[in-house]
Amino acid sequence: MNEAAPHRTKLTVLVALFAALVVAGLVLGAARVEEVVPRLPTVPGGRATLAVIAVAALVCAILILVRLARAGRCRARRRALEASVRGQVSCGIRTGMLVSALNEVRVDEPHAIRLAARYSMVADELGVAFWNGGHRPRRAVFFPWREVRNIRADSMVIGGTLVSVLVLRVRRGGTSAELPIVFSAPRVGAYALGDAPFYALVRSWKALHREALKAAGTEPPPVTGAIPVIRPGMAYAGAR
Repeated sequence: MNEAAPHRTKLTVLVALFAALVVAGLVLGAARVEEVVPRLPTVPGGRATLAVIAVAALVCAILILVRLARAGRCRARRRALEASVRGQVSCGIRTGMLVSALNEVRVDEPHAIRLAARYSMVADELGVAFWNGGHRPRRAVFFPWREVRNIRADSMVIGGTLVSVLVLRVRRGGTSAELPIVFSAPRVGAYALGDAPFYALVRSWKALHREALKAAGTEPPPVTGAIPVIRPGMAYAGAR
């Protein structure tokens, strides 16, 4: 059975119950609606307009319910992981590129790797793990640090917006892949993590990677220094 099936079943039941409540409210309030509608100003296609508004309101309400359910599930998973693991717990935003790359290096997993829309990650001294589920987290895939070849910061465009991306290059079973990870911003209304918090997370993962390789007696990757910024004035002075 698909590990996401129980979650989808619960979500479907919640949406169905909400829709049933809305329909029941409309049915029970039909008499009141019949009293109010004649008092409204006459507009062309009034009934059709009201129907469109009602459908749009129902769709918006269902979308809000779905988002709230996802957010609650993600919070429950994070609390459960923080209470049971020693590593750094962060939330990621699922992208098609990431899921495709994960399945390119799938070896031991019996089924295709799937991620929740807002999945969780745990980085510790052993490696990086991706988690689904709610108050009972389920590990989707795990990469020990010896399988990680490189960690770098990059960016990509999602929905017309440029977002920061941590690129985790891994090699497993003779196959290499780059995993583009977009971290979710903790602030309400924000989308992807960026700026100083993002780069602090990248540095933290790099430090864990280097320490793990050192402990295993493996040559760690070279530390890359900051790229110097050459301004036009500096370039002109150097030319003179």
